[in-house]
Amino acid sequence: MTDARVGDGLSAAQVAERRADGRHNAQRQTSSRSIGDILRENIVTLFNGILTVCFVAVLLLGDLRDGFFYGVVVANALIGIVQEVRAKLVLDRAALLAAPESRVRRDGAVVAVPLEDVVLDDLLVLRPGDQIPADAVVVESTGLALDESLLTGESDPVFKDDGAQLLSGSHVVTGTGYALVTAVGADSYASKLTSEIKRHSLVHSELRDATNRILVYLSWILGPIILITLVGRVLAYGGFGELFVDARWRRALIDAVAAVVGMIPEGLVLLTSLAFGVAAIQLASRKVLVQELAAVEVLARVDVLCLDKTGTLTSGELELEGTIHLGDIVPHEQSEIALAAFGADDAGNATAGILADRFRSDAYSVVRRVPFSSATKYSGVVLRIAGEETSWVLGAPERVLADHPAELARATEIAATGRRTLALARASSALPEGAQIALTGLALVPASLVILGETLRPEARDTLGYFAEQDVRVVVMSGDNPVTVGAIARELRLDGAAVDASALTTDEELETALRTANVLGRVSPEQKRTAVGLLRAQGRTVAMTGDGVNDAMAIKDANLGIAMGSATAATKAVSRLVLLDNRFDRLPGVLASGRRVIANVERVSNIFLAKTVYGILLALVSAVLLWPFPFLPRQMTLVSSLAIGIPSFFLALAPNRRIYTPGVLPRILKYSVPTGVIAGLAAVVAYAPIHRTLPLHEARSIATVTLFCVSLWILCVLTRPLSGPRWALLGAVAGAFVLVCAIPFTAEFFQMHLSLSWGLAWGIAVGAVGAAGIELFYRFARGRGLVFDRQ
Repeated sequence: MTDARVGDGLSAAQVAERRADGRHNAQRQTSSRSIGDILRENIVTLFNGILTVCFVAVLLLGDLRDGFFYGVVVANALIGIVQEVRAKLVLDRAALLAAPESRVRRDGAVVAVPLEDVVLDDLLVLRPGDQIPADAVVVESTGLALDESLLTGESDPVFKDDGAQLLSGSHVVTGTGYALVTAVGADSYASKLTSEIKRHSLVHSELRDATNRILVYLSWILGPIILITLVGRVLAYGGFGELFVDARWRRALIDAVAAVVGMIPEGLVLLTSLAFGVAAIQLASRKVLVQELAAVEVLARVDVLCLDKTGTLTSGELELEGTIHLGDIVPHEQSEIALAAFGADDAGNATAGILADRFRSDAYSVVRRVPFSSATKYSGVVLRIAGEETSWVLGAPERVLADHPAELARATEIAATGRRTLALARASSALPEGAQIALTGLALVPASLVILGETLRPEARDTLGYFAEQDVRVVVMSGDNPVTVGAIARELRLDGAAVDASALTTDEELETALRTANVLGRVSPEQKRTAVGLLRAQGRTVAMTGDGVNDAMAIKDANLGIAMGSATAATKAVSRLVLLDNRFDRLPGVLASGRRVIANVERVSNIFLAKTVYGILLALVSAVLLWPFPFLPRQMTLVSSLAIGIPSFFLALAPNRRIYTPGVLPRILKYSVPTGVIAGLAAVVAYAPIHRTLPLHEARSIATVTLFCVSLWILCVLTRPLSGPRWALLGAVAGAFVLVCAIPFTAEFFQMHLSLSWGLAWGIAVGAVGAAGIELFYRFARGRGLVFDRQ
């Protein structure tokens, strides 16, 4: 029964009128970066700036063929832009499936509408988990309490009585109510509906942090090294006095460009973004919305997965299996009228909806309601039946039937079969005023047991088994009876008995339980949040899944929050992943995608940074020894394209099942620096005795062969284990280099002037020794855990 103050809400004509004149809740929310951000981050970078300056210098003063490296820069930017725009379009389409809705009362009926369809003067129907889509004022409150922490900083729920103002972006924690919309669109906080909730932090990404730190390190050292390179080029060609004789300055400039090109890992950031973007697109095709790209990586690091039972392990779709009448004191007819009253609440939860389908009656009027609370575990209603006021409570049997052991034992026996039970009781005296009032001291007469069945997800057992195989601990935290939760856990082969969290009164007791138990029942929302914090304090990487408002705070505090597609708006807003089709078995695929991303990016980072290291070494050695630089810019581009850039694109997207191991950045540096030094020294050793005895163009060609041999072996060890496709990749790269040297046109383009001479034999021999050095270091590094080939 609806209070007369509430009324029927707006009519269809009134809604249409308000939409026509712009009085609707226009939203400007994006689920991904803007096109402008994508363009800026792929074009305006430090490395692109340096290489652009080098290209302009070559364009104005040198041979345009030495500007070939800039084609790689353009290609990298285009690929990055296309890939990220594609990911944006896919994610934006997927986000529509997870877009929150609001419940409003129109023409006397409650309907769900998209946020932008809420209009001025709409009557909002508020339930736990709902977000406030626009500024509003409370018309009727039944214990309504809101979480406004992300807007006001107030951490405790704020109770809202009739006439109270509601801010958009806050969400209902407990209670129910109706509110009249007073401001929409630009006149309210509606534009902050999701951005304010997500504003508190970005998900921690070890890959993103490692890449950013690498870029910072390089930005510190590139400036001084480029300066040393320029001075070295001037001195190598006779100093400033001789620099402009016989166009030596042109050769000095080309040498400087070649040195700088060798130091820049131009594809590193691109491949990281590419790996994330492709993973997000693939997951979207499987109905998994990635609300932040780096979240794909985080699941690869998760070692504790916390689950809510309802909606995750079970389908979340409850069905009424029946009722059991308790005793003869309360007439059966009165019990059914009371159940009809609980079901007739517009703002009621899923249980109310189930009761409404089964029990209907006009033989009562509602005097007052007490909303369900996670703290008290019951809801109440005061009815007038045949002129007499009676009070009723419906909730957890251990609360409602605490003073009736026989009836409680019967409810527990049913719960042990894995079904949910609710107890209905009539109060001998009026329910106390206010919300969240404990039942202690209130005389209750048992009336009925309501038996609700839940369908266990058929894929749940295999999914949990997969996580066990992957060394991911699964902890079930449910607000349901521990007996019910324990029965379902046993069916899913989860070890250990269920713990009753309601008996854990301190954080220390909860921490002790978490160390030994994997299944907890009667967990309060505050305990879920505390449990996540305790697990993180132990150094664990925690993922939390759920669908109810009582999961929202724990999901927000976890390293990775995962919401079901049917979750409340507040829960989806704070999550990083949304399982759009509510299929829990999607998580192994997300885990596999995350592991592929983090393992492959680590692998290709080793290749790119090895190039940077040998580029720096070659620049410094040639500057100190006053040598002409051992390579032309186009020759450096040839080696980096064939042995680094092109293979890295394939490797970044290849399957990889390696289990995550912490310490990505230290491993990258400890492996790439020595291998880069080996490659650089090999090129120096090959070039040293021949650059004065052979023509410079031939000496540079031989040094290019040496550097390619060593770079190819760096690629070879990082692609292991060598499957058929990977052998084909290595063969294609080597074959392409041979063809470049053998075909007259390409040989001339890259200035690869080679002949069968002792110089070429020397260069190949030094390259072979360098490759052997890479192999020996690889074997050493694998033993020390600096590189992995378990995939």
